[in-house]
Amino acid sequence: MQGHRALIGKAALAVLLWAGLMAEAEAARVEVDLRGGASPQEALQTALIFAEPGDTLLLPAGTYPMTAGLSLDIDDVTLRGEGPEKTVLSFKTQEAGSEGLLVTSSRITLEDFAIEDAKGDAIKAMGSNGITFRNLRVEWTNGPSPENGAYGLYPVSSKNVLIENCTAIGASDAGIYVGQSDGIIVRNSRALFNVAGIEIENSYRADVYGNEATRNTGGILVFDLPGLPQQGGHAVRVFGNKVHTNDTQNFAPEGNIVGEVPTGTGIMVMANRDVEIFDNDIGNNGTVNVLIVAYPNDYEDEDYFPYPQGIHIHANRFGEGGNAPDNEIGSLIAEIAGTPVPDIVWDGRMPWMEYFFGAEEGNGLYIGVNESTASESVTFADLDVPLYFAASWFHSVDRTYPDHAGEPAKLEPVTLTWQNVTSD
Repeated sequence: MQGHRALIGKAALAVLLWAGLMAEAEAARVEVDLRGGASPQEALQTALIFAEPGDTLLLPAGTYPMTAGLSLDIDDVTLRGEGPEKTVLSFKTQEAGSEGLLVTSSRITLEDFAIEDAKGDAIKAMGSNGITFRNLRVEWTNGPSPENGAYGLYPVSSKNVLIENCTAIGASDAGIYVGQSDGIIVRNSRALFNVAGIEIENSYRADVYGNEATRNTGGILVFDLPGLPQQGGHAVRVFGNKVHTNDTQNFAPEGNIVGEVPTGTGIMVMANRDVEIFDNDIGNNGTVNVLIVAYPNDYEDEDYFPYPQGIHIHANRFGEGGNAPDNEIGSLIAEIAGTPVPDIVWDGRMPWMEYFFGAEEGNGLYIGVNESTASESVTFADLDVPLYFAASWFHSVDRTYPDHAGEPAKLEPVTLTWQNVTSD
């Protein structure tokens, strides 16, 4: 019997080795010929169609004109260029398609190339479970314009999203946007000259850290909106970022919700729950450095909860800000709180029961120790907007920090089950 076991073991080992060799043979490194007889558009889309799971498609250095949107729907594929300044897919002459690149598959890695001047969104991932954007550049080269595409990097309805070492420039909505997703890391990236630099919307478990958001209309936005399939955005950490000098005039197309964001907004949280903002350098944002608000518009969605809850702001370093409030929102803040606008502003809106009984433990606004590099201390204003409009003749701004017993529990780092990536 022992001899038979040995034979069976050797046979099984041979089968496993054969299967491994076959898998390695099938998982190819494919050099996509973008300079050959076919047009770059045809050559790349053909490679994306005929890719096999496990393949790595290699894009050579050069600038290649694309006339239509590209699409990828094969799992386990890597698309790799030679660097975001070397391998450039230019959609300036795009005639068809709503995106530069649309991904509808899982376990995808996109790295080391650039997409310029897409007709719509630069790179959209829809329904992916495992999507990595690494060392990419997405840009509209004509500068800020409402004619630019809405989103630069745009994973939506996805899981296990990693965005790292990327640059997004010129989006008419958000340069780096993650919406209705679960399990998100956005790190070590740059967003500039967008309406919203980085936006996390209607999403669960997101870590945004080590990024720079500058020269946008608003730097980093954490929103929850009504009327979407996934609501109740929560468990978002924004830490270790540089959010400064966001001074680009809002160029969002009319009717877009980010069109209401005042020029010069640093970090803005709207209607999210359990958001921790810490260890950031925030300054030189003309309207306000940090703004916490409820959803301001009418809505018909009965399941939507419009108020922020469990917001924890601590250990940040604040520079100057609030010297040039913009649009109706900025003007209202300045009218109530004066200028320069305080570093942290809360609109004061909450469920009516909380006006009488206070927020339940963990659901309030908690402000810990922060540092100011521009004045003696960090300033705060509770605008108490409902009372201001109801009885403005005796309204006064509360400049004291919220008085809540204790503080909410620190949020846990995000771990992405695909590639087993954990936040720092």
